[in-house]
Amino acid sequence: MATTTVGAKKRATFHELRVAEVRRLTGTSVEVTFEVPEELADAYRYLAGQYLALRTTIEGEDVRRSYSICRPPADGRISVAVKRDHGGLFSTWANDELRAGDTLQVMTPQGAFTSNLTELEGRHVVGIAAGSGITPVITMAHQVLQHSATSRFDLLFTNRSSHDVMFVEELADLKDRYPRRFAIHHVLSREQRSAPIMSGRLDEERLRRILTSVVPVEMADEWVLCGPFELVQLCRDLLDGYGVDAAHVRYELFTTGEPGAPSTRPRPVEVRAGERTVTVDINLDGTSASVESPLSANETILNAALRVRPDAPFACTGGVCGTCRARVLEGSVTMTENYALEPDEVENGYVLTCQSHPQSDHVAVDYDA
Repeated sequence: MATTTVGAKKRATFHELRVAEVRRLTGTSVEVTFEVPEELADAYRYLAGQYLALRTTIEGEDVRRSYSICRPPADGRISVAVKRDHGGLFSTWANDELRAGDTLQVMTPQGAFTSNLTELEGRHVVGIAAGSGITPVITMAHQVLQHSATSRFDLLFTNRSSHDVMFVEELADLKDRYPRRFAIHHVLSREQRSAPIMSGRLDEERLRRILTSVVPVEMADEWVLCGPFELVQLCRDLLDGYGVDAAHVRYELFTTGEPGAPSTRPRPVEVRAGERTVTVDINLDGTSASVESPLSANETILNAALRVRPDAPFACTGGVCGTCRARVLEGSVTMTENYALEPDEVENGYVLTCQSHPQSDHVAVDYDA
């Protein structure tokens, strides 16, 4: 699985990229565009729906956050959208302080959100997005509409008000270019619309009504979902209840529903003399390392790895982005959360090291697998 094919899962690596432009999208969001030098063009080729992890130092803290790529693939440039989160360190800094000419550490594109959007002829895709969840979905709409003259895309997009809608001009342009094949349905929770069904919070009752009238379930071939955990889970549960095969429902989360942002700092762990430990072996970039992890610490594989390999890949530490993916070669682990790996990956021994705890005296993981 570690190949150079565009869209395949590759070992994530950071490179320093220059910010070409910071464009205001709404009062609380910006689009950040990076220059990609020719020598890194292959490393930053991507598919619609993939994401970048960004890394910088803010107030003395090493901060990493993941954001979906928001533009169709193009050589020389790559863009993400950053929406300000209440109390969010990185998102606030990016909205207020980031400028063209600055440089950031940018991880090579990751993610398999669109891995089943390849056979598009005659297909009808429905996207459901909330707020900044539009970021990967708009690139997927571009992909579906551009790569087949017979495909269709319906977008159900929920926001608080019309002032909060990101990529208004881009969505209008899609509608103008593909008037018969692209439809957008705005649901505004704090603003009245002419159709009562499209005004108010997108709860279960409203979503059921929309899925039986505005965007009937039976007309869609594929579904792509992106938003907060609660909404994505509601959509998945309802689609399952309507008999939609889970293989035709792709989703990505921009939060897990847990309060507060997870820390990206490794937790300090001290091994005391005579204490029972677990041995964790790590293979990364073809180099092996080993670390002893005290049972009492109950630390994750990632936390243990970072104590001997500070370059171990990670971004969100919340089980969402999949950057810390590795394969278990020996021993056993349990994962607390998993919002990033496909069932077949788990069956083949892959884990999210940020969520994995050793369950045997010896565990060996391979980040290169």
